[in-house]
Amino acid sequence: MAVFCYRGMSQIPLLTRVTPVEAADCPRISILFAARDEAAKLPAAMASLLALDYPNYEVIAVDDRSEDATGSILDDFAARDAKLKVIHVAELPPRWLGKPHALDMGYHQATGEWLIFTDADVQFAPDLLRRAMALAAQQHCDHLTLLAGLDLRGFWEPTVVGYLGVCFAIGVRPWLTSNPQSPVYMGVGAFQLIRRSTYEAVGTHRRLRMEVVEDMKLGKLVKEQGFRSGVAPSGDFLKIRWQEGVGNVIKGTTKNMFAGFDFSVAKALGGVAAIFVLSVLPLLGVIFARGPAQIAAGVALAVAMLFESQIMTQARASQRFGFTHPLGALLVCYIIVRSMVVTLARGGVVWRGTFYPLDELKRGRT
Repeated sequence: MAVFCYRGMSQIPLLTRVTPVEAADCPRISILFAARDEAAKLPAAMASLLALDYPNYEVIAVDDRSEDATGSILDDFAARDAKLKVIHVAELPPRWLGKPHALDMGYHQATGEWLIFTDADVQFAPDLLRRAMALAAQQHCDHLTLLAGLDLRGFWEPTVVGYLGVCFAIGVRPWLTSNPQSPVYMGVGAFQLIRRSTYEAVGTHRRLRMEVVEDMKLGKLVKEQGFRSGVAPSGDFLKIRWQEGVGNVIKGTTKNMFAGFDFSVAKALGGVAAIFVLSVLPLLGVIFARGPAQIAAGVALAVAMLFESQIMTQARASQRFGFTHPLGALLVCYIIVRSMVVTLARGGVVWRGTFYPLDELKRGRT
C-alpha cells in the first residue's frame, strides 16, 4: 500500500515548478473566507492577502458571529485597502452550518470570474495566485486544490499531523483527483480555486449547507458534475499554523473526524482496525516475531516510515518524523474513537459555537 501511494504522490504536479501567469492573462479573482474568533491569526493572514502581486482581485471576508476582535480587525483593514469587503453575520439561519452560510454570503458579493475559498489563518505568498492560475490552465482545471505547507512545532504536532497526512494520502488517493475517469475527489479548506460558472453549476454552498466537511464535498460536487479537478502541493507559497499543540489538534478534529466516516460507527472502527494492522502490527512483529515473519514486518515498517517521510517533506516538516509512524498511528486511532464517542454522546456536533443534532447532519449529507 505504501509503495502504491508513494508512486501516486510522486505523480502530483508541484506548484514550485510552475511559471507564474503573465499579468495580462490574469482573470478577475475573488478570495473568500469565513472568520470566527480569529483575532490572533487574522492580522498576518490579512496582510498577506492584501499584498499579492496579482493585478485583478478582491478579498471578501465574512465575520461569522465573532465574539472577539475579529470584526474590528477586518474593518480596520478594509478602511485602509479598497480591495477588501467585509460582511458581518449576526445570526445563523435555520438548517445552515456557520461556515457554509458565511461563504454563501460572501459569494453573493463576489465579482470574480474565478473564486478562491480559503481560511482566516492561511498566509499566501505574493505570487501564489499567478502560479495557481498558471497551473489551472496547464491542467485544464475548473477546480484546483492546493495542499498547504504546515507550521508544525515541537515533537507531538508533527507526529500526529504527519500520520494524519498518511491517512489522507491512503484514504483519498489525491493523485487520482485529476483523472476524469476516476470518482476520486478532493477539496482542502486552505485553498480551493474554482471557476464561478462551475461553482454555480454544482449548486454553490447551498448544496453544502449542512456539511461538516464542506471543503471535501465541494470537490465531490465538481467531480460528480463532470468538471475537471486538480490538486498540487503548495510548497512555501501557502502556509498555515493549523493548531497550537497536540491537545488542540485533537480537539480541532473532534467535529470532523467522525463526519469523515459519514457518522458511521462501522466505518470508523474499520478505519481504526486498518490503521492498527498497517502501522502498528508491523512494529509488534519486529519486536515479538522471529524468522521470516520478523523480516517481513521490518520491511513493511521501513516502507511505511519512508512513505511518511515523503509526506512530511511535502508538509515542510522534518523527514525524521517518519520514525514516529507507529506512535502517530496510535494517536490517530485515539482521535477517531474520541471523535466518534464525543459526537454520539452529545448527539451531534458543536461547530463555531453552535450545536447541530446528528440526525440533521446525516440528512444534510451530500
